[in-house]
Amino acid sequence: MHLARTIKIQITVFIVVALLSVGMISIFYLNLPAMLFGVGRYNVTVELPESGNLYPTANVTYRGIEVGKVKAVQLTDTGVAAQIWLDSKVSIPSDLDVEVHSQTAIGEQYIALLPRNGMSAPLKNGDVIDSSRARVPPNINQLLDGVNKGLRAIPNDNVKTVIDESYVAFGGLGPEFSRFIDGATTLAIDAQKNLDDLTNLADGAQPVLDSQTQSSGSIQSWAANLATITDQLKAQDAAVAGVLQNGGPASDEVRQLFDRVKPTIPIVLANLVSLGEVAVTYQADIEQLLVLLPQATANAQGTVVPNLNTKQHFAGGFLSFNTGNLNLPPPCTAGFLPAQQRRAASLVDVPDRPAGDLYCRVPQDSQFNVRGARNIPCETVPGKRAPTVKMCESDEQYVPLNDGLNWKGDPNATLSGQGIPQLPPNSPPTAEPSQPPPIPIATAEYDPATGRYVGPNGQIYTQSDLARSTPEEKNWQSMLVPPGS
Repeated sequence: MHLARTIKIQITVFIVVALLSVGMISIFYLNLPAMLFGVGRYNVTVELPESGNLYPTANVTYRGIEVGKVKAVQLTDTGVAAQIWLDSKVSIPSDLDVEVHSQTAIGEQYIALLPRNGMSAPLKNGDVIDSSRARVPPNINQLLDGVNKGLRAIPNDNVKTVIDESYVAFGGLGPEFSRFIDGATTLAIDAQKNLDDLTNLADGAQPVLDSQTQSSGSIQSWAANLATITDQLKAQDAAVAGVLQNGGPASDEVRQLFDRVKPTIPIVLANLVSLGEVAVTYQADIEQLLVLLPQATANAQGTVVPNLNTKQHFAGGFLSFNTGNLNLPPPCTAGFLPAQQRRAASLVDVPDRPAGDLYCRVPQDSQFNVRGARNIPCETVPGKRAPTVKMCESDEQYVPLNDGLNWKGDPNATLSGQGIPQLPPNSPPTAEPSQPPPIPIATAEYDPATGRYVGPNGQIYTQSDLARSTPEEKNWQSMLVPPGS
């Protein structure tokens, strides 16, 4: 038979396409190279305690992805050995568990590979997975047989009674069950949306539960203490009832108190803030005071001990009239008003304080008035001593007026020529008079015969020691004894 050239070309093309199709199906669909020659796969043996209805050609999955097939299932002396082949392109850790599962209700079994450690060495050809790492599902026949025995054990009359009572109990609750199912469905949907959070919650529950287990002793102690408190509350029921009954009026009184002090609270708080700042600055001094105060109190109490169980009319230390150390050291007058401007000690009025800073202005290492203002430590400048805060905060250093030994003349005479600071900073200067006013001297004439004189206030006073009739024999003892004694 003679065929045209075009037909021959068409038949040739058809044969080539058919061969290519068969080859493609054999290679990529039937995977003949792998089945016949083991190309692209390797074999692993899985030891199982029993077959679990596993059969050849069953799927093998890793993390839910199919990675191989079951090649054969054989009996061994200790159980069953399943020969499986795995895809060489997938690296599977050797530290894993093997489980046999049913894919459908009709019993399509498959092997699931579950890694324990993803960083372990990968499986290789010829590896054996021990049966201690393999689990198979329970025998369905035994399960059905157990269910059948359980159903037979239930008496028919009782089952009828249970059904009738269930109908009475749940009859007419269809809408409620419907709402319950709808709510459960919504809850399941929301749980699926928040699956990551739920997973994190489940993963994080283990440390919390472990902490509860470790602190079980503390929890038991807390429960015991709580039981003691409840017992006390039960025993003091009347008192607790009184507190509850009187709590309302007491809270009203407290509220009224707050209402009354509300206008002054801001001022008090502002003052407390200022006081707090001062306390922070003088924290070291306050701490030292609190340390020394108990010892000082003990010393003060110790001075009373010698007078215990005595006939003394005063409770205190012994009095001493020893005048041997009188005026040693002499009082400091440098830096204060001159003697002509000092007030008499007998005056009881309260005049304005003289302008300027008045304090003992002798050298800081002088023996006069060693606890004076000139030796006050500067809190913000450690190691510096100054009489005023301004001098502490500035670079100015303390300069004394004199050495304090000028017992006559002007006590404020300076050795360095500095001015006498009488006015505070930023005070308006006062015009000095051309001549200082005369110093007023209080004088009064007295009657030598009677010793009477008129005081500055216009009243008449009598000093018997000034009269002519006074005895001439006077000594220091008679001067200390009151008249008439």
